[in-house]
Amino acid sequence: MSHLGARITHIGPGRVHIVLPARPEVTQQHGYFHAGATSAIADSAGGYAACTLFPAHTDVLTVEYKINLLAPAVGEFVEAVGTVLRSGRTLTVCQLEVFGVQDGRRERVAAGQQTLIRVDGSGQ
Repeated sequence: MSHLGARITHIGPGRVHIVLPARPEVTQQHGYFHAGATSAIADSAGGYAACTLFPAHTDVLTVEYKINLLAPAVGEFVEAVGTVLRSGRTLTVCQLEVFGVQDGRRERVAAGQQTLIRVDGSGQ
């Protein structure tokens, strides 16, 4: 996330927001945010949201996720919101949303769902 220039702006139980400011390195040829950058912050927001409900020594890995790109992602920044729908002992399911923000107006530009698996802190 630091390579992209993204930062966490909200952490709460089962919910995380990540903001990615607009800059040429994260846009595509038409000036929209690149789908890869949009998807990356959505994936991370869901993963961190899941982590908020687990003990400190655990981590998560994404098992699968699906993103629907609903509109071209434009604005001063995009904001990904990951929300836990169900936290299980092994698998967690999250809702993913991404909003383009321009002059304080938010427009949903992507929506998806993600499944994560809980692992011990060593990643194994």
